[in-house]
Amino acid sequence: MSNNTAEKREVLLEVEDLKTYFPIKAGFFQRTVGHVKAVDGVSFQIHNGETFGLVGESGCGKSTTGRTLLKLMNPTDGKIIFDGQDISSLKGKTLRAIRKDFQMVFQDPYASLNPMQMVGDIVSEPLVNFRGKSVKELKEEVMDLLNKVGLPSDAYYKYAHEFSGGQRQRIGIARALALRPKLIIADEPVSALDVSVQSQVLNLLKELQNEFQLTFLFIAHDLSVVKHMSDRIAVMYLGGIVEVTDKNSIFAEPLHPYTQALISAIPEPDPRKKKQRIILEGDVPSPANPPTGCPFHPRCSHAMKECMEVKPTLKEVKAGHNVACHLYN
Repeated sequence: MSNNTAEKREVLLEVEDLKTYFPIKAGFFQRTVGHVKAVDGVSFQIHNGETFGLVGESGCGKSTTGRTLLKLMNPTDGKIIFDGQDISSLKGKTLRAIRKDFQMVFQDPYASLNPMQMVGDIVSEPLVNFRGKSVKELKEEVMDLLNKVGLPSDAYYKYAHEFSGGQRQRIGIARALALRPKLIIADEPVSALDVSVQSQVLNLLKELQNEFQLTFLFIAHDLSVVKHMSDRIAVMYLGGIVEVTDKNSIFAEPLHPYTQALISAIPEPDPRKKKQRIILEGDVPSPANPPTGCPFHPRCSHAMKECMEVKPTLKEVKAGHNVACHLYN
């Protein structure tokens, strides 16, 4: 999907200056002495029918962003506008009523399924909670879902521990599909799977997207996986987004120094092609004590005085290509 195509589609999810902080408590009275700024001012839009990739190294805030969007965590500040409605402060029955429209596929297929329930009960639980159907209707719908994700009908009567990792993730996908959601947040859905199984699950997600007209927020740290799945990609670093554009542009012409370093780390399969690797010095700063100015400046070879003092904002520097870097002011 090109940038122009994405812009013509309706915006399904809009995130404005989203922040999720966790308090640091110390002392006998457990007073708050600081905050871990897991998500610190994230903004982006996801259009109907697209796959929006969110990529970054471990600890950058990707998963926390996804969980905050689902209201599994409460945002500290900012807006989450889903399908035209601000859901940032929704609670109780009002929040529950729209929960059917956005679902999640979790990273760990071993931990995200209840070992005490049969697969039929796991997949039918959302239907029981949100739709009044007879036992026969429920069973027929669950059987159909299991078939669509490539599981045999007898899986209905089995327990999660009887399946492989790839099969368990298919169960999780069937559960997420049960209510025919508008948006699915896939949080590193293949990182815990064998390489041989990863491509099968990724292709399944693409097939299901076409069949059910789904919109995906696809979270991962593997750039090759994100490129395969996504239409547009956002790069996160230390709780913030540093670059957003379509997948072809971000691989052909990365602008932010951090994105350039990530792209340079991708192995080149052709031994005849020489690739210059950008080695980042130092460690990722702590989100509990982020540096002033640009969060990336302690590791950036292009850092200027302005980078140390002023935090750059995400700006469009080319058509559909946004970057948060003082080099492009």
